[in-house]
Amino acid sequence: MAAARDRQKSYADKRRKPLEFQVGDMVLLKVSPWKGVIRFGKRGKLNPRYVVPFKILKRIGPVAYQLDLPERLSGVHNIFLVSNLKKCLADESLTVPLEELHVDEQLRFIEEPVEIMDREVKTLKHSKIPIVRVRWNSKRGPELTWEREDQMMRKYPNLFKHSASNS
Repeated sequence: MAAARDRQKSYADKRRKPLEFQVGDMVLLKVSPWKGVIRFGKRGKLNPRYVVPFKILKRIGPVAYQLDLPERLSGVHNIFLVSNLKKCLADESLTVPLEELHVDEQLRFIEEPVEIMDREVKTLKHSKIPIVRVRWNSKRGPELTWEREDQMMRKYPNLFKHSASNS
């Protein structure tokens, strides 16, 4: 058993890269994209995965660091595991500014729908699904997606009151 354990440890150690940061280093914080709506197609590959460089204030343990977060993120705990950090090697001007992003307490993007652009009924073999074309307030410019009407009505009823009064 000991020989097998040592062999497996040597395999794992060859692939493992230790991540250590020093106090004062600049690191990028990992965030996950999320809109809360099930989509018909895949998307979100080009969303930024890491945001603004933050300064490390203190090392908490072998795998945890305390970051200097701005007041805007006061609802987020400022201690992060090393798996959520990435060393900032790029020019700071290339990073996505935090002011342009809407981030919730779980560090997920919040993109709100602006208006309903169009309505359609998607016909499947045995059912018909009403869908709406939604324009989102994406920082990358105008973004239009097709969403299920019932899900959008449940999450954003204010869009349908406004569009019903226009009709």
